[in-house]
Amino acid sequence: MKGEVRKRARKRLDERLSVLQPAENFRAPPKGWVRALRDALGMTGAQLGSRMGIRPQTVETIEKSEASGTIQLGTLRRAAEALDCTLVYALVPNTSLEIALNARARKIALRELQRVAHTMRLEAQGTDDADLESRIQAYIRDQLSERDLWSEK
Repeated sequence: MKGEVRKRARKRLDERLSVLQPAENFRAPPKGWVRALRDALGMTGAQLGSRMGIRPQTVETIEKSEASGTIQLGTLRRAAEALDCTLVYALVPNTSLEIALNARARKIALRELQRVAHTMRLEAQGTDDADLESRIQAYIRDQLSERDLWSEK
């Protein structure tokens, strides 16, 4: 039951996040979004600082920290509001969540089955590689739970 709920949640997240693919389209400009938007609006650092209630030197610090990736989200949100923008924050998976889950399960199953096959070969009881795919699927179905996939072993 829980597995089906998580599967539906993954599907909904995949659908919502698909509009952000490819993520390269949303990479920040070299000097950061705050600086790019401020410049595009023709706003000076002093003017942005006034709108944020901070000194112009602090605006420069904010822009540098954004460009270097050290800015705090709260600060970025305040800057966005002062620029009449909305901060959008998302973690965009490199593949669909379902593909990532299946790949991880397959990797673990293959590792475990190879370990068993090695032991059996040492005991002269080799396994047939012809049915490897069906054994992988059976291992995933019978031995793995989603929670097991992310424990490092």
